[in-house]
Amino acid sequence: MPKGSLNVSLKGADDIFSTEESRQEQQREQVQQIPIGELFPFKNHPFKVLDDESMQRTVESVEQYGVLSPLIARPRPEGGYEIISGHRRQHAAQLAGLDALPVIVRQMDDDAAVLLMVDSNLQRENILPSERAFAYKMKLEALKNQGARSDLTSGQIGPKLRSDEQVALDAGESRKQVQRFIRLTSLIPELLDMVDEKKIAFNPAVELSYLDESQQRDFLEAMNDTQNAPSLSQAQRLKRLAQEGHFSYDVAFAVMGEEKKDELDKVVIKNDTLRKYFPRSYTPKQMEDTIIKLLDQWQRKQQRQNER
Repeated sequence: MPKGSLNVSLKGADDIFSTEESRQEQQREQVQQIPIGELFPFKNHPFKVLDDESMQRTVESVEQYGVLSPLIARPRPEGGYEIISGHRRQHAAQLAGLDALPVIVRQMDDDAAVLLMVDSNLQRENILPSERAFAYKMKLEALKNQGARSDLTSGQIGPKLRSDEQVALDAGESRKQVQRFIRLTSLIPELLDMVDEKKIAFNPAVELSYLDESQQRDFLEAMNDTQNAPSLSQAQRLKRLAQEGHFSYDVAFAVMGEEKKDELDKVVIKNDTLRKYFPRSYTPKQMEDTIIKLLDQWQRKQQRQNER
């Protein structure tokens, strides 16, 4: 061999392409059929899976066509797989009687899994305030753990985004609005359910979240006794009274019992007064329906007497 020549062993074309194909095949994610009993919900999953009309339509689709879009899951240390994306599909498949589901299995750490879980679910059209609140909180904590650098404007060409700024940017919200949603996670479950059910408006709910648990329960009792939903000004006043150390059930009842401009003709009867006349099993709605029926009977009786 001449001096200075290179000792190069050239591979055949088949070897080159087969090696490249094998490498890509190893990296490519595979859809696996996983038994439905081996799939478990994401820890502290903030999105509710409800057996509502939308779920029934999903079940009917699964029964007819199967699960067309694979779930994403990650292996659990204790066995099985933790669902990252696809909780509604998994529930629909259970109701439809499927034994296995198509799943893409990924190795992901906790923070990466949270980010994917939240972002994939926030694409839904109808999201409850409580779902958005806990989703934003989980994503914020995950970004903080990762160092909050996940956008292309950070680093060399711009200032590094704060974690809450990144959440807001991804969600198309203002940073202040994200913080206000996260405040809702401080509400007791009963009040948060009322926000989801639109019995308490979003802005008053944010103010009420600054009350501690005991104060929130006193407020809830006062709200039920007055049968009044809080206005923003009432909630702000209750928050201020709590901060000044002047909050109590009686104070909350007095504030919630005030006449609003649009409720000047409203009659308030405390629950304790009504309970004397109804079985303990009666709900407020049942009591209201019974009272209306009795008033209708009384009105007809009055009309008959006036016609004599």
